[in-house]
Amino acid sequence: MKARIPHNYTGSSAPTSMQQLAKQAQKMQEEMENATAELDEKEYSASAGGSAVNVIISGKLQIKKIDISPEVIDPEDPEMLADLVMAAVNEAIRNANEEKESVMTKISGGISIPGLF
Repeated sequence: MKARIPHNYTGSSAPTSMQQLAKQAQKMQEEMENATAELDEKEYSASAGGSAVNVIISGKLQIKKIDISPEVIDPEDPEMLADLVMAAVNEAIRNANEEKESVMTKISGGISIPGLF
């Protein structure tokens, strides 16, 4: 019995599939790098204490600005002010991280490849 070989047979479909997979991975990495650059330039804000403390951070998680209402500056209770600042900064960081995770998951389709992002 003689085997019939498909018209466009190249010997193996694996190299083509591997090449396609490599191209897709490279495209995904480029999209992630572009998204990371865009997210690094964004600013995220958060407040605490009923807007008594407002914080703005960059996508690189660097504090850009802190606004503190004079009403919350109590020399008798510096811990309260420290807590408000810490809460606002942590919320801004959480916002930035959540957006980055959301964007990266959308690009990767939920696939986690160690070392890629």
